[in-house]
Amino acid sequence: MPSSLSRRWHLRQLIAASSLILLVACAEKPTAADAQPLPTLQTAPVAAPAVVAPLAVTNLDIQPTQTFAQWQAGFRIEALKAGITPAVFDTAFANVSPDMAVIRADRSQPEFSRPVWEYLNGALSAVRVRNGQALLIKHADILQSIEQRYGVDRQVLVSVWGMESNFGAFQGNNSVIRSLATLAYEGRRPAFAQAQLLAALQIIQHGDIPAEQMRGSWAGAMGQTQFIPTTYNTHAVDFDGDGRRDIWNSSADALASTAHYLQSSGWQKGQPWGFEVQQLPENFDYALADGVGRKPVGEWLKLGLRVPAGASVPPNVETLSAALLLPAGHRGPAFLVLDNFRAILKYNNSSSYALAVGLLSERFAGGGVIRGDWPTDELPLTRTQRIELQTVLSAKGYEAGNPDGIIGANTRKAIRAAQQSLGWPADGYPTVKLLESLQNR
Repeated sequence: MPSSLSRRWHLRQLIAASSLILLVACAEKPTAADAQPLPTLQTAPVAAPAVVAPLAVTNLDIQPTQTFAQWQAGFRIEALKAGITPAVFDTAFANVSPDMAVIRADRSQPEFSRPVWEYLNGALSAVRVRNGQALLIKHADILQSIEQRYGVDRQVLVSVWGMESNFGAFQGNNSVIRSLATLAYEGRRPAFAQAQLLAALQIIQHGDIPAEQMRGSWAGAMGQTQFIPTTYNTHAVDFDGDGRRDIWNSSADALASTAHYLQSSGWQKGQPWGFEVQQLPENFDYALADGVGRKPVGEWLKLGLRVPAGASVPPNVETLSAALLLPAGHRGPAFLVLDNFRAILKYNNSSSYALAVGLLSERFAGGGVIRGDWPTDELPLTRTQRIELQTVLSAKGYEAGNPDGIIGANTRKAIRAAQQSLGWPADGYPTVKLLESLQNR
C-alpha cells in the first residue's frame, strides 16, 4: 500500500466520533416553530436518528487488503461485463475517493436510543402534520391520479414522504456513487453495496440523472422518498411524463414510485393499517403478542381486547388478519396491526417507523391520537445493557443468540421464556428490571 494511502487510513483513529444525520424515520422534537400559524409551507425539523448520544466509532484502524484504485479497476471490469459503458463508468468515478464519514457512519453503533414515545413525538410533530395537510391539498389532483393507478391511499404516501425526507426538503447531499463505492470497497456488506453501486450506474446510463446530481444519504438512499438504487430500478416510475424517473426533483415521480412499491408489497386501498386496543385483560397470554402470530380481528376481540374509550373498531375488519403489537411492552399501548402495516414494514423494517407512518397518515385528518399511557419511567436499555442481557440469558440456558445488542426474534423468544420462569407477563420486552433480576438469580 502506498505510504500516503496508508497514512490516510491510519487517520481514522484520530477522527472523533460524531453523530451523523440519517434521512430516515424520525424528526427532532417539535420546536417553537410548531406553534406558529402556517401561512406558507414550513420547514420541518431536520430528520435525525433515534439517538441521544454520540455514536461510538469502532474498528476504524482496520486496513483494506487492496488500494481503492485496485478495487476500482476490478469493479470496472465487472461493471463493463454487466453492460455499463466505459464512458458512463469513467465519468461517474472521476475524482471519486473513499469517504471517511461514510465509513464512520457504517461502523458506528449507538449506545443510547430514544424510547418509542419520544421517537413518535418527533415523527408526529405539529409542523410535519401541518405541512402534510397543506401538501395533500396542493397535490390533490396528482395524488388522486396515483391512487387510481396504484390503489394506495394518498394519506400514507404523503406520510412516507414526510418521514423519509420532510417532504423533499432533506434528501441527503452525499454523492451516491462515492458513498456506495466506499461501502463496496471496505464496508461491512461489500456485496450488497456493490450491487447497489452497479444499479446506480445503470440509472445514470439510463439517462434519469447525471452522476454529479445523484445525491442521497450516506448509505446510498436517494430522492424524496429515499429509494436504494435496486429498488429504484424495479419500482421507480415516470409519472409526470417528462421521459425521466426523477425521484429527486419531481414530487409526482417520487410519490408514484412509492405507491408502486407499496402496491407490490401488498397494500390494500381503503383498509386501515391497524388500530389501538385497550389494556389487555388480566391473565392474558402475552406470548401471543409477538407481532408475528396472526388471527382474525374478531378472534382477538373474543380474547378480551377492546378499543380505548372514545375510539371505535374500524368498519369491516373483523375478518382481516391482525397481529398484536406492544411497542413498549405490556405496560404501554397495544395495537392490532393489519396487512397494510406489513406493507409499510417492507418499506422500512422497523415497527416504530411503520407505527409512525400509520399514525401520521391519520393525523392529517385529525386522528392518529394514542390514548394509552407510555411507561415513561422505564427507559430503554443501552446497547451495553442489551449485550449484557443477551449474555446472561444464554448463560442461563435461554439461547438468546449472538450477543450483538440487537433485540431480534431469538432474543425476544429467550426473554419470554425468562419472563415466564419469573412469573411475569411474557411480552418479550427487554427491561432493566429483567436484566437485574437475571443477574441476581
